[in-house]
Formats: sequence, C-alpha cells, structure tokens
Amino acid sequence: MKSLHILSLTLFLAGVVTLVMMFFPDLILAQDPPPPAFGPGPSQTPVDGGLALLAAGGAGYAIKKFRDRKRTE
Repeated sequence: MKSLHILSLTLFLAGVVTLVMMFFPDLILAQDPPPPAFGPGPSQTPVDGGLALLAAGGAGYAIKKFRDRKRTE
C-alpha cells in the first residue's frame, strides 16, 4: 500500500515538472538567446498563398470523401 502512495506521488511530481517545462520554457534555458545578427527581423510572418492552397486542398478532399460516402450508401 505504501509503494502505491509513493508511485502516485512520483507520477504527480513528474507531471508537474513536465507541465512547468512545457508552459514556462524560459525557466529551463541555460542562457539568454543571442541577439539577432542583422537587427530586428519582421514582426509578422507573411501567411499568404500557402495557407490558402492548404485550405482549398483540405476542402476539396473533404468534399471528395463526402461524395464517396454518399455513393456507397
């Protein structure tokens, strides 16, 4: 019975440590990150044609699957 309590406590502590490392990665860094080489970079990442193509492909695939399911019924 005592070993079950120790095991559950160990699993709980392992879970807490894992969550802290996942949500607060700055706490586990060994040193500060280096400064950017060529000054500050762009503040936003352009998401243009690739995301639209991915969404269109996903929509086309969903329509195809829906039509195939209708034909088999």
